[in-house]
Amino acid sequence: MRKKISVDELEPGMYLEEICGSWIDNPFWRSRFVISDPKDIALLRASKVREVWIDVAKGDDVWPATDRAPLTSLKPPAEDPAIAAPAQVASRAPVPIAEELVRARQICAAGKEAVTSMFREARMGNAVDSASIGNLVEEISDSVARNNIALISLARLKTADDYTYMHSVAVCAMMIALARKLGHDEEQVRSAGVAGLLHDVGKMLLPTEILNKPGKLTDTEFLVIKSHPVRGHAFLLEASHIDPVALDVCLHHHEKVDGSGYPEGLKGPEISLMAKMAAVCDVYDAITSNRPYKSGWDPSESLRQMGLWASGHFDLSVFHAFAKTMGIYPVGSLVRLSSGHIGVVTGQTKASLTKPIVKVFHVIATGKRVEPFMQDLSARSCKERIIAREDPAQWNFADLNALWSGDVV
Repeated sequence: MRKKISVDELEPGMYLEEICGSWIDNPFWRSRFVISDPKDIALLRASKVREVWIDVAKGDDVWPATDRAPLTSLKPPAEDPAIAAPAQVASRAPVPIAEELVRARQICAAGKEAVTSMFREARMGNAVDSASIGNLVEEISDSVARNNIALISLARLKTADDYTYMHSVAVCAMMIALARKLGHDEEQVRSAGVAGLLHDVGKMLLPTEILNKPGKLTDTEFLVIKSHPVRGHAFLLEASHIDPVALDVCLHHHEKVDGSGYPEGLKGPEISLMAKMAAVCDVYDAITSNRPYKSGWDPSESLRQMGLWASGHFDLSVFHAFAKTMGIYPVGSLVRLSSGHIGVVTGQTKASLTKPIVKVFHVIATGKRVEPFMQDLSARSCKERIIAREDPAQWNFADLNALWSGDVV
C-alpha cells in the first residue's frame, strides 16, 4: 500500500516509492529503494523535497501510527512509468533560447549525475530503473518543448572525461526534437527520448581502459567497442518496463542504410525509423564533441560532412529533418558575414534556415574585437548575410562557447 508522508517522518527501513515535486530537486538517481542509510534521509530533508510516497507492503510503515488516513490520495501507478504521459504541460510554453539556457544548465548538470549513477549501477549488474529514466526524459522533453535547441546546444559542451554520460543526455534531447519535427505524437516522442538516453548503455559493460583509450584502437579493441549494442540490448532485456523502442535503438543505432553498419548489417527498410533517427543524432553529437582522442568539429561543418555521408550512412528524409531541426548553421557555429565581421550563431529564426541570429564580436580587417552585439539576419532591415563558415581552430577564440551560451554579454 502506498502512503504519502512528510520527509520528516522518514525512517530507515521504509521503502521509498516516489519523490514528490520536480525531478531536478531529487537528490537520488533511483526513486524506488529501501532506505537503509540515515544519510539518505538527511539528503532528502536538506533538499527542496517536502513529501514522498512510501510502500508499506515493501517496507516499514510510519511509526508511531498517525491519525492521517493512509492514502486518501491513493493514486494508481502508471501502467508503464517509463512512458507515462508528462504531467506539467504548462511548463512547456515556448521561451527564447537565452531564457531556457538557464534552466537547461540545471537539467544538464542533474542529467549528467543521473546517467553517471545509472551507468555505474549497470557496471555493478543492477537493472535499469525505468521510473527514474522516465523522470529524466520528462525534464529534457519539457526543456526541448520550451526551446528546441537550448539544451541540445549546451549538451554539446562536454569534456572528454564526461563524454559518455553527457552523450546520452544530448542524444536523448536530439531524439525528442527530431521526433517532434517528424510529426510523432507525444507518446512516440517520449519513447524516442528514452531510447536516446539508453542507446549506449552497453558501453558501460566494456573495459574502461578500452572505452577511455586516448589513442587509436587496435583491431581487437575496436571489435570490443563494436560489441556494445549487443551487450546493451541483452542488459536491457533483463530490466522491467523497458520500452521496446529502446531495445531496438540500443541494438541497431550503428546500422547504416547501405548495409555496412553493425551488428547485423541491416539495410534501408530493414532498419526501423527510430533506429535511423538515433544513427543521425548519435553521429552528430559524437563528431561535435570533445572526446579522449580528438577535438569536436564546428556544428555547421559537422552537418556539412554528414550531408556528404548521408546517402550511404543515413536515411535521407531523416537527415534532412534533423538539419531543419538544428538549422543549417547550428547554435555555436562560427560564421563570416558580408560586412567583414565574424560572429557566432546564438539562435535560429522562423524566416529562413540560412538567416539565424548571430552575435557579432570581431572585425576581420582590423583583427580586433568589438563589443558583442546581436544581429538577426532574418530582419527586413538587415543587409548582412553569411558568406562562409569559419574554422574555430584557425581563429582560436578562447571564449567562443561562452559567447553563444550566454556567459559573456
